[in-house]
Amino acid sequence: MEKKLRRSNDRVIAGVCGGIAEYLDFDPVMVRVAYMFLTLFTCFSGVLFYFILWLVMPEKNLLER
Repeated sequence: MEKKLRRSNDRVIAGVCGGIAEYLDFDPVMVRVAYMFLTLFTCFSGVLFYFILWLVMPEKNLLER
């Protein structure tokens, strides 16, 4: 089965970080912490990046694992 990058049902805001964590087989908390540091050190450009991914990434269906 091929992996697809989709927003996760394990979400805090929109499921973007959870979806990236599922795709890369990482812990979602670690992805969220890395996103937070990346956002702080890039003058909050991570917020724009998150919003774009929220619009572009398809939502995971409930039937998908």
